[in-house]
Amino acid sequence: QVQLVESGGELVQAGASLRLSCAASGRVGSDGLMAWFRQAPGKEHEFVAGITWDRTNTLYAESVKGRFTVSLDNPRTTMYLQMNSLKSEDRGVYYCALDCRPSTSVSRSPSQYVYWGRGGQVSVSS
Repeated sequence: QVQLVESGGELVQAGASLRLSCAASGRVGSDGLMAWFRQAPGKEHEFVAGITWDRTNTLYAESVKGRFTVSLDNPRTTMYLQMNSLKSEDRGVYYCALDCRPSTSVSRSPSQYVYWGRGGQVSVSS
C-alpha cells in the first residue's frame, strides 16, 4: 500500500519562493520515478517536474526551467519542489505522483503514474 501526502502549499505574492513536499509511505520502490503535476480550474493535469529514484535524471516543463528544482531526500521518502520567482500562472493544485515500476527517464504523461496524492493548493497574488 502506497500513500502520498503533499504539504507546503499556501498563498504567496508574485516573486516569492515556496517549497512543496511529498511524503511517501508504504512500498514506494527504489527504481521508479516521481513527478509533480499541477491543475488549474477547467484545465487538464500539467507536468511540472520529475525525478528518477536514482537521481540521475530530472525533467522540467519549459515554463518552470530555471525557477523550480525537484529533489529527493537521501532515504527517498520525501520529494521536494523548490519554487522560486513564482508567477501568477504557477497557481493551481499541485499533485505528487509516483510510478514504482522500473524507469530510467522521467515521463511527462499523467498516465505513466500509478499513485497520486490528493493535491495541495498553491495561490499566487500579483
